[in-house]
Formats: sequence, C-alpha cells, structure tokens
Amino acid sequence: MKKTIFLLFCIVVIMSGCTNTTEESKIATESKNITVTDNQQEKEIESEDSADSEEESSVGRKVIYNAQLTVQVENYEHTVKEIQTEAAKKKGYILNSNTYRNGEEGQLQGTMTIRIPTNAFHSFIEALESGSIKVMDRTISGQDVTEEFVDLESRLKSKQVVEKRLLDFMEKAEKTEDLLKISTDLATVQEEIEQIKGRMNYLQNQADLATVTIEMAEKSVNVPDLQSKDLNTWEKTKKQFIGSLNFILSAGSGLIVFFIGNIPVFLIIGLIIFIVFTIRKRMKKE
Repeated sequence: MKKTIFLLFCIVVIMSGCTNTTEESKIATESKNITVTDNQQEKEIESEDSADSEEESSVGRKVIYNAQLTVQVENYEHTVKEIQTEAAKKKGYILNSNTYRNGEEGQLQGTMTIRIPTNAFHSFIEALESGSIKVMDRTISGQDVTEEFVDLESRLKSKQVVEKRLLDFMEKAEKTEDLLKISTDLATVQEEIEQIKGRMNYLQNQADLATVTIEMAEKSVNVPDLQSKDLNTWEKTKKQFIGSLNFILSAGSGLIVFFIGNIPVFLIIGLIIFIVFTIRKRMKKE
C-alpha cells in the first residue's frame, strides 16, 4: 500500500514538472515570436524610411505653374483660332472659353483658360507673345509641391501597411466583436488611403499641366463719326440759320421797341421842327 502511494506521488510530481516545462516552453516560444515580430516591425520601419528617403531623392521636382495674360488683338475670332491651333501643337486643350461684346456694336472681348503640358509651358507663352497679339500685362507664378507630394507618399505607405495588418487580423479573428472592431478600423484606414490618393492625383495633374488664362480684347479703332458735332453739316447749318434768324429778330425787335418806346420824344421833336420850319417860311416871305 505504501509503495502504491509512493508511486502515485512520483507520477504526480513528474507530470507537474512536465506541465511546467511545457508552459515555460510556450512562454519562451511566444516571447520569441514577439521578439521576432518586433524585429520585423523595426526592419519594416527601417526599410520604409530608407525607401522614403530614396523616393524623395528620385521624385522629380513638382511645380504648379499658372500664367495670367491680358492681351490686345486686331481680330478677336482670328486670334482665338490661332491660340487653339498653338495649344493643339503643344498637346494642350481649351478648358473653357467666354466671349462677349462691349456694347451693341462694340469690340469683342473674352477669356480663355488653357491647360498646357509643363514642359511646353514657356514655349507656349513665347509663341503667343511673338504672334499677332499685343501683351498688355503678364503674370507667371509657380508653386512647389514636391515636399507635400513626398509626405503624402510616405503617409500612403504607412496606411497601406496598417491596412494589410488589419486584413490579416480579420482573417484570424474568431469573435464577432473583434471582427466588427477590425472592420470599423479597416474602413477608416481605407477612406484615409482614398483621400491621400485623391490629393496625390490632383497635385500630379496640376504639376503635369500648367494653367494659362488669357483675357483678350479687340483693339478699338478711332474712326471719325460723321454724325459727330464736328462733321455734322446739317446740324451746323441749322444752328447757323437759327442764330442768324435770332439776330434779325432781335435787331428788329430792338428797332420796334426803340421807335415805339420813343414816340413821345419823336412827337416833341417833330413839333419843334414844324414850328421852326413855319417860322423860317414866314420870314422868307416877309
């Protein structure tokens, strides 16, 4: 009986020792896995940083060019066709065009917005200036977005790494709560990735194609107006006739006023003359 109890005790001790050994081996394995994972993460971060630095040096300079031109043309419609032809030669296109007339019979005016490949931007401006148009004002500006573009690339890679890990976690998830939490985080990360890609595409498009805005107006030709007061013969004749008639009427009116207004004086003078004439006549008879 004592031997049996002793054997059972030995078996229990041995089994507990094996259990402890198994647990210790599991813990060691998990710690080893964690260590490996951490090392992998560090290597990934180092590789990402080195890749970012290499891409930053390899990504070309990205500059967004804009030009504002105010020009004067002899023939508006002919100039519009010339600009369209020149833009097509440079592999550009007309983004929008607006034409209007200044007054009922005034000169044509308008605005054109053109997208031109950046490598042909300066040659396009030179071609416009050497043509039939007269440049009244020119403004050229550039915005360097290289730093922003590189930063967006770095953020995109980080988000894509997180997306990949969340997808891996989703495949291994067993509980519904964990699956829902991972799905929510994954949707947020994917939305951020789309926003970053959209911004990068916009910057790339703006850097690849420069924007040229042209404000055009036909040159006004000063032709003497036959209806102007300087050359209107009929108006001048009518004005001269009315002036002469007014002068005559004014002179006649003055004479009438003078004679009628001085009738009493004329009567007295006439009476005096009559008396003097009568006296002289009698003196001659005597």
